[in-house]
Amino acid sequence: MTKTALIHPVDEVPPIRQLAAFGLQHVLAMYAGAVAVPLIVGGAMNLPPADLAYLITADLLVCGIATLIQCVGFWRFGVRLPIMQGCTFAAVSPMVLIGTTGGGLPAIYGSVIVAGLAIMLLAPLFGRLLRFFPPLVTGTVILIIGVSLLPVAGNWAAGGAGAEDFGEPKNLALAAFVLAVVLGVQRFAPVFLSRIAVLIGIAVGLVVAVPFGFTDFGGVGDADWLGISTPFHFGAPTFEVSAIVSMLIVALVCMTETTGDFIAVGEMTGRKVEPRALADGLRADGLSTVLGGVFNTFPYTAYAQNVGLVGMTRVRSRWVVAAAGGILVLLGLLPKLGAVVAAIPAAVLGGAGLVMFGTVAASGLRTLAEVDFQGNHNLTVVAVSVAMGVLPVGVPTIYDAFPDWFQTIMHSGISAGCLSAIVLNLVFNHLPAKAGSALAEPDGPAVGGADQDAQQPREKAV
Repeated sequence: MTKTALIHPVDEVPPIRQLAAFGLQHVLAMYAGAVAVPLIVGGAMNLPPADLAYLITADLLVCGIATLIQCVGFWRFGVRLPIMQGCTFAAVSPMVLIGTTGGGLPAIYGSVIVAGLAIMLLAPLFGRLLRFFPPLVTGTVILIIGVSLLPVAGNWAAGGAGAEDFGEPKNLALAAFVLAVVLGVQRFAPVFLSRIAVLIGIAVGLVVAVPFGFTDFGGVGDADWLGISTPFHFGAPTFEVSAIVSMLIVALVCMTETTGDFIAVGEMTGRKVEPRALADGLRADGLSTVLGGVFNTFPYTAYAQNVGLVGMTRVRSRWVVAAAGGILVLLGLLPKLGAVVAAIPAAVLGGAGLVMFGTVAASGLRTLAEVDFQGNHNLTVVAVSVAMGVLPVGVPTIYDAFPDWFQTIMHSGISAGCLSAIVLNLVFNHLPAKAGSALAEPDGPAVGGADQDAQQPREKAV
């Protein structure tokens, strides 16, 4: 008993049946996002259906391997937290540009490999920057992650972006039904069932969706039983300077976003991320991205969708997410299983996504509750950072007139908000204030900023 009590919840291994159920829940939460990237990139390049299917199975396979590396870890690779890995959306626009301007898939994969190597080299540097992520910054970033994901859930609930019946009442009704099931299970079911509330909601929603014609399983029969991704299936990678520069910018954005996700999960699980663990996690991201370039897929990062699931279910074991990685490997090797999961309607995922992503935002508010907002400018830091993070989500075309590298950074609400929070925290809480400057809020007392002893308690409260 004493030995068991010493095991941190992150390292606990649940029984097999719970591992499978909890793991499948994580897979369903991220599946739509995982397959979206190869679909968007392949569709923009007008790839034939066979190549699109190949990209998807390769993506699922490497998603699983990347998740196992991150959760289980080996040597200095892996943060060893319940972190789900998937293709980053930050790379979509640059990859489409590279692929459609003559470079094709070989140029994409060459730039992805270089970006992965760069992430591995820069990981220790990011680890040393962790001291610039106090609760003021981490709470703001977690809040922005949740808020920026809510439109994704909204699109799902309406039927999926680009769907012919987008926004029809039947889709929203199905999403609302799934949401009601998830909440009902969480509130009234026994503890074990409440922890798989999302899985139950999706399963019940799927049962209801089939007879009402929301989906069919016709694609399952057409899918192959076995599919294995081979290295450089689309040809040897090529290394073009412009493509590499674009992907290096994406790598920095991904590292910033992933840092926020790691910190969020660390807060939720009670195992705060230390500089070494952050570097190990980012190094695993880089290795996974290199594997993506070799095995015909794309850059990998931590998936914020699953951060919300960890917070909502309070299941903190990294082995649960490792089980999800194992399921993804199976889906990547058995396309027929992947076709079954792909048949789940977007509206069903939307109902579950609303509560999951809302949980992420609420977790950010909980972290911000620890921050002192009296007699300082912390409220300004949160206000401006959230505004910068929500801006590209609410107005997606706001930066379209800017250079590609700027769009890559600022079109992601998570990276824009995270960078804003870091810079503003440095400006207001780390740079020495001028003598006589007002450090107080408008409704608080004016406090001189020249006295370092007076500033010290304020920095500790940040």
